[in-house]
Amino acid sequence: MPRFVVRILIPALLCLVAYGVGVFVGGLTPDVDTRGAERLTGLAFTTAERDSMTEDLAEYTRSYERMRDVPLPNSVSPALVFNPLPAGFVLPSGPSTFRPTPVGVPDRPDRLERLAFASVAELSAMIHARKITSTELTKVFLERLRRYGPELQCVVTLTDSLALAQAARADAELARGIDRGSLHGIPYGAKDLLAQKDYPTTWGSVPYQAQHLDETATVIRKLEEAGAVLVAKLTLGELAWGDVWFGGMTRNPWDTTQGSSGSSAGSAAATAAGLVPFAIGSETWGSIVSPSDRCGTSGLRPTFGRVSRAGAMALSWSMDKIGPIARSAEDCAFVFRAIQGYDPLDPTTVRDVPFRFDASLPLRSIRLGFYKSAFDSVKRHKNLTDSMLVVLRSLGAELVPVEFPSDPSVNDLSHILSAEAAAAFDDLTRSNRDDLLVRQIKNAWPNVFRSARFIPAVEYLQANRVRTIVIEKMATMFRWVDVVVTPSFGGDQLLMTNLTGHPCAVVPMGFTDDGTPVSISFIGQLFDEGRLLAAASAYQEATQHHRKHPARFQGD
Repeated sequence: MPRFVVRILIPALLCLVAYGVGVFVGGLTPDVDTRGAERLTGLAFTTAERDSMTEDLAEYTRSYERMRDVPLPNSVSPALVFNPLPAGFVLPSGPSTFRPTPVGVPDRPDRLERLAFASVAELSAMIHARKITSTELTKVFLERLRRYGPELQCVVTLTDSLALAQAARADAELARGIDRGSLHGIPYGAKDLLAQKDYPTTWGSVPYQAQHLDETATVIRKLEEAGAVLVAKLTLGELAWGDVWFGGMTRNPWDTTQGSSGSSAGSAAATAAGLVPFAIGSETWGSIVSPSDRCGTSGLRPTFGRVSRAGAMALSWSMDKIGPIARSAEDCAFVFRAIQGYDPLDPTTVRDVPFRFDASLPLRSIRLGFYKSAFDSVKRHKNLTDSMLVVLRSLGAELVPVEFPSDPSVNDLSHILSAEAAAAFDDLTRSNRDDLLVRQIKNAWPNVFRSARFIPAVEYLQANRVRTIVIEKMATMFRWVDVVVTPSFGGDQLLMTNLTGHPCAVVPMGFTDDGTPVSISFIGQLFDEGRLLAAASAYQEATQHHRKHPARFQGD
């Protein structure tokens, strides 16, 4: 045996044996058991201090083992509830108002599939004018999902029987004069981390692909109450990361050699390809923004606490948010209006906060900031970001340069997500069923779950204390502006605003030379989705990028 192997391997084996003997005899051996942890956490204790800790550490271990006997399904949330409000923040009050762009009633086309890319407002106008029935429209989208879903790998489960029953009810109600509003009879898809009773809820993951939950998520229930029709459970990257799920990789409709990005992969791909008029996605750290950027859809990540997560897979209790992905910012407003609001099943949701949207709100009446250093440092597609600012100024915006807080660094807080995700899937790791997940690389959930076991509880809480400082600094920035426009992946704002709970509207701002879309993001004040969506909508109406659709899926 080579000498260097002997010098390294033999001592290492002796250490492992000593560790094993110490555990086997029923007590921790402090010099062996704690030194590695000390190095991991940047601490150093004396031998006497280690000896004093031994009994406490052994009791902690016994407590962990006893707690593991308590059933903790993913639906059980911690007793601690994240509050994104800075000190002194006053929630909006008063009535909600909703003033969309007036829309005429489109003519019924000779081929109903020509409605595949119509807006929610246009489809609603046709249904209410009896130009088309919800049942006819539902059949159109079910057929497109069957035809194109396999190519895009964006569908987990078609909900045919449920959809046709809901559509028939919508038609019957309108015939009796019962009108549930703008979404009455409109088909949609839902990211498959949302439970729908009597259908599988797979979370895109091998260990859960046969999972049936005996509940319906609050968001899906609210959409049913608004008259919307659920046509499909759509793909998500496995356990809400990326675009790879147990059935393959969800594709970008503009270039099917690319993935759609994620984790709301199927929601964005299906909407962009005209397989649904809108879909429900979720975001913890970019999962609405990123696939919307890749697929050219418009997405809304609402304020934390605006939309109930009840019945949704929990990944991070303090960061998860649910929102719509649609054709336009205004379509997002239609959907958000129906799904937002207090829910006793989700203690993070707030009561009696109005949603005020006015599509005609002039941009000059909104204090609009721009993330200057992020725009200055753009390398790719700078012509698009520069022209975007020109458009906003032409609409009357007086763009104020702002900077997101840079100190303390939010990248040092990302282990908040890792720790919460590891807790949410603790049983998966301890049972070794994490080996069943499709992606087993370093930058994937199984490794993150395992690594997160070594995040000390003290450091997790310290990170959340630093998070409070970031929240206060964001509040200072928003004293001067109502909405901030930023490159979607500019600086650290994507992680920062997910940690602070601020809402974001992401919309297409143009196309690259190869014809694929590029996005821009609007960040709003907490609980001010109305002005946020109005600003994004004004930009969209001026540019019309959202009305361009991938040729492969036009259906003509």
